[in-house]
Amino acid sequence: MRLVRILLLATLGFTAMAHAETAPDFTLKSDSGENIRLEEQRGKVVMINFWASWCAPCRKEMPLLDDLYDRYKDAGFTLFGVNVEQDPAAAKKFLEDVGVSFPILYDPESDVSRTYQVSAMPTTVMVDRDGEVRYVNRGYKEGDEEKYRKQIRELIRE
Repeated sequence: MRLVRILLLATLGFTAMAHAETAPDFTLKSDSGENIRLEEQRGKVVMINFWASWCAPCRKEMPLLDDLYDRYKDAGFTLFGVNVEQDPAAAKKFLEDVGVSFPILYDPESDVSRTYQVSAMPTTVMVDRDGEVRYVNRGYKEGDEEKYRKQIRELIRE
């Protein structure tokens, strides 16, 4: 049954993990100043979005991600925007202009980005309630928010 679901998702254009792997734990400083640890999010569906202010697709999807966060945060979902820039000044300026409500984390040394093998901007990782990586979405094109919505709904329902 799981194989059928993976094949179905693959035909729909999703990047499905054939064998879910535990999401590597990390702790990063958030925009509120507190340290956020992924392991402490067990029991929630977690979207990790790696982004940079110089990335045009990242900038375009930010308000769309905020809509997803607002829509699903009360259903056991959270979203972390992980900024990968060494100097977060440009990211902070961009966020002032856009005003997202989901937590922004800073990875100035790109340690977490390397651990998650981020090779494209943006990269969005979906982690299920058990802490398993279920989807990895590289890049962004208009309409991908519907793909994210389907992935979030599927993981929330499990």
